[in-house]
Amino acid sequence: MNVCKDIDCVKNFVKSQKQSLKTIGYVPTMGYLHEGHISLVRAAKSACDNVIVSIFVNPKQFGPKEDYSRYPRDLKRDLELLEKEKVDMVFTPDIETMYPKGFSTTINIGPLANVLEGAFRPGHFDGVCTVVTKLFNIVSPDKAFFGEKDYQQLKIVEKLVKDLNFDIEIIPIPTKREEDGLAMSSRNTYLNKEERKRAGTIYKFLLKAKEIFESGIKDSDKIIEQAKEVLDVDSIDYIKIVDKDTLEEKKVASKYDRILIAVKIGNTRLIDNIEI
Repeated sequence: MNVCKDIDCVKNFVKSQKQSLKTIGYVPTMGYLHEGHISLVRAAKSACDNVIVSIFVNPKQFGPKEDYSRYPRDLKRDLELLEKEKVDMVFTPDIETMYPKGFSTTINIGPLANVLEGAFRPGHFDGVCTVVTKLFNIVSPDKAFFGEKDYQQLKIVEKLVKDLNFDIEIIPIPTKREEDGLAMSSRNTYLNKEERKRAGTIYKFLLKAKEIFESGIKDSDKIIEQAKEVLDVDSIDYIKIVDKDTLEEKKVASKYDRILIAVKIGNTRLIDNIEI
């Protein structure tokens, strides 16, 4: 397994593989890998000749009061996990490599980035789109793999690829969950034992909302209010039922809509979603 910190190292590897008509699968991560990330890696391995994983905690997608400095990191452990999965290359750039002195470009995707997460984390998706654009240009993958847990991010990356004419296929991968249904996330490590137990009610809420919808209730507010009975969190940033493609809020829910939730338990902010 090759480990590269340098952009030219990645580009030279990709060029050599493409000259041999090999396909490149790509999994961008911020590290501290869990089974959710590994499911993306395995999907990439099954679909492509070569797999490249990047590990980069992107400062541009963190707000001034967010958890960039304490975001969990363990590169040695991550590399050991990826070695076991027989990944071909891991790209581990430092901040100066990705954002050299004088860097000033920002990618703004438009209205899709201003709702839900974007409303609570202004500028977050500008940071995501900027780093993803750079990474796509460095790696030049044929297919890139993104988890559905960050559903809004998935939709934004799909739009980015379409709008900027990237010749890359975006492959969505279902959310990987713990035994109690909690979506796997690097931030789950912030939770203490009591908080971790309560975090399991997020998925219970989502399943309850789906059950209520399937019972015949279509009013979004009623679905959400009734399902909240099983939710045990400290605060709610948003719960919305939205169109699966446009993310436009739906007052009347219909099949294939998505229900998205963002909450805080203690000091930890968690997001999740399912198809309703």
